[in-house]
Amino acid sequence: MLNTLPNPSVLYDALLARDAAYEGKAYVGVLSTGIFCRLTCPARKPLKENCRFYASIPECIADGFRPCKRCHPLQPAAEADASVERLLKALEAQPQRRWSEDDVAGMGLDPSTVRRSFRRHFGITFLEMARQERLRQGFQALAQGDRVIDAQVDAGFESPDAFRNAFARILGLPPAQLQKDGLLRADWIRTPLGTMIAVCDQSAVHLLEFADRKALPQELKKLHKACHGAIGIGRYPAHDKLEQQLEAFFAGRSATFDIPLVYHGSEFTRDVWRELQNIGAGETRSYSEIARAVDKPLAVRAVARANGANQIAIIIPCHRVIGADGSLTGYGGGLWRKQKLIEIEAQYR
Repeated sequence: MLNTLPNPSVLYDALLARDAAYEGKAYVGVLSTGIFCRLTCPARKPLKENCRFYASIPECIADGFRPCKRCHPLQPAAEADASVERLLKALEAQPQRRWSEDDVAGMGLDPSTVRRSFRRHFGITFLEMARQERLRQGFQALAQGDRVIDAQVDAGFESPDAFRNAFARILGLPPAQLQKDGLLRADWIRTPLGTMIAVCDQSAVHLLEFADRKALPQELKKLHKACHGAIGIGRYPAHDKLEQQLEAFFAGRSATFDIPLVYHGSEFTRDVWRELQNIGAGETRSYSEIARAVDKPLAVRAVARANGANQIAIIIPCHRVIGADGSLTGYGGGLWRKQKLIEIEAQYR
């Protein structure tokens, strides 16, 4: 089981009814706004296709959603811990502030205790939460076409270098190279297994990776170089189509992806990726089987490298390749995701 929540239809009905039975047990993330709410939220209800349901607040935050200002989903934690309440109010009042542990101590709070409390309630520390909010504001400013210096000021960074370095750690590129317009555009897509970054042109996908993949910065740099710096921030129609097909996949409606793909790799690597797409949903193959299928039976290690170099996750299903003994072996998105994807696809057999 992926989680202990009822199916999305039941939860959506509960959202419409503002059913208090799910208070503290389920939350909804709204794709169209980027916020997450209690199911009892009084705000106007989103369309069903724009909803993602979660069993905990840390899951919502991990997927990039920010708390609703109408229903205040963080409030129960604040009521249970006075220090959490003080810091949440301070962050809401000064979202652009560059918070530090000295600031926390200056409020008469113990930084270590605060760190443990926030991790217990939200899955991240207060300083991480504050940093996420500042980066989110900067990313939104860039997506709206603001100049880098304006986005830096809006996000509360003290210098352009600090702003660039913060983005570099997440996306692998300075924001000056990620403007609104570009041959390719990068945007976030939220899934039940975590936020993904998708880079697309008008009609095709060039990259689709989980945002916490360690190799993502290097992959983005490589793609940025391959397309001569033509990566911007924002959406193309391909992003919407991709998001719809991912939604259908995770909802159990379809494992078919017919959106065009652009392969950035050697001829051998592209051959391996195409062969991966011949593995049906609910099926698995070993590295040696893939090697034989591409007429390179002795190139098992090269096949493994090509499999690991895949930068279009899920659609090019490198997660369907396992060890000869049936073990999961490695996966750039984490073995837990590989296991979850295989579990999801079992229904498509």
